[in-house]
Amino acid sequence: MPDATLASVIAIVFLALIFDFSNGFHDAANSIATVVSTRVLNPRLAVVWAAFFNFIAFAVFRTHVANTVGKIIDPQVVSEAVVFAGLVGAIAWNLTTWWLALPTSSSHALIGGMVGAGMAKAGWSVVNSASFEKTVIFIFVSPLLGMVFAFVLMVALLWLFRRSTPRKVDHLFRRLQLASAAAFSLGHGGNDAQKTMGIISALLVGAGYLHIQPGGNLPVPFWVILSANGAIALGTLSGGWRIVKTLGQKITALKPIGGFSAETAAASSLYLATFLGIPVSTTHTITGAIVGAGSTRRLSAVRWGVAGRIVWAWVITIPAAGIIAAVTYWLVAHVNHGLVLTLLAVLVLAGTAYALGRRRPRPRPPVGAEQS
Repeated sequence: MPDATLASVIAIVFLALIFDFSNGFHDAANSIATVVSTRVLNPRLAVVWAAFFNFIAFAVFRTHVANTVGKIIDPQVVSEAVVFAGLVGAIAWNLTTWWLALPTSSSHALIGGMVGAGMAKAGWSVVNSASFEKTVIFIFVSPLLGMVFAFVLMVALLWLFRRSTPRKVDHLFRRLQLASAAAFSLGHGGNDAQKTMGIISALLVGAGYLHIQPGGNLPVPFWVILSANGAIALGTLSGGWRIVKTLGQKITALKPIGGFSAETAAASSLYLATFLGIPVSTTHTITGAIVGAGSTRRLSAVRWGVAGRIVWAWVITIPAAGIIAAVTYWLVAHVNHGLVLTLLAVLVLAGTAYALGRRRPRPRPPVGAEQS
């Protein structure tokens, strides 16, 4: 049934790109929260700025992360049903946490979804434990790196500009934040889009359209690279305004120098992880960096209750997405295959459309207004 297989693969590639779009939509806040909350750019300009650098990341980074994610499940076990179930788990969790205004990790939702679907099919033995353990460890390492880098950078900048007037410092760092936001958005596109590339490449290998390269690396076609970066950029253009408020205002109030420190520290962490081929969460990294920058004033400047709620959402992301994916795989495997695929796809598309319809950009505060 080559025609049926091809049609199924095309449909699931499309669903993977919808996930990538939802990743950009969900994680747009990571790229623009600080630059919006410090009033350097209004939300609409900020998302255009971030989306551009999301897209051009394909020209900067190699596909190390795509290989790690694509091989997190044994390629021999990967099938259309496994990838479909994994994507449904990830998208469902993304939409749930978007509704709750929680900046959780789309990356870990995808990994949790793939692991859950793979285990539902063939048990724990199909999971690449080395890649999975590395991913889980960096749930804790990436925000700590962001926090430490931001704290050290912020302290250094405060000392360096200790004799300057606040107005002069704000003016300088309002401009520099454009560069730091661009750097972070580039890292976001470089790390996050590659996760979708890895899933699509694994699907194509499982379906027999691609073959593992000598040395065990996944081939990643150029059209997959362009599609993944394009989808995440379009998602960023759509914006995740509910999460912008949580990240940009509720954790701690930031001035331009703090926003610059947070974005630069988070971007540095992302570049390091992408170079090492580690699929980290941009959400975790920027949240840790915002906490690090805010805590240089005083520990009470950080709203630890909000931060704690976010951390709990991080912890449950992989198992939650995995459970949804496992249930989805069971339904696909044991109930009417075509009907389940159609219904679930409709639900995912309807949820995405609903989320887009409900988004509301936050109005730009007047210059000189107090930060909330």
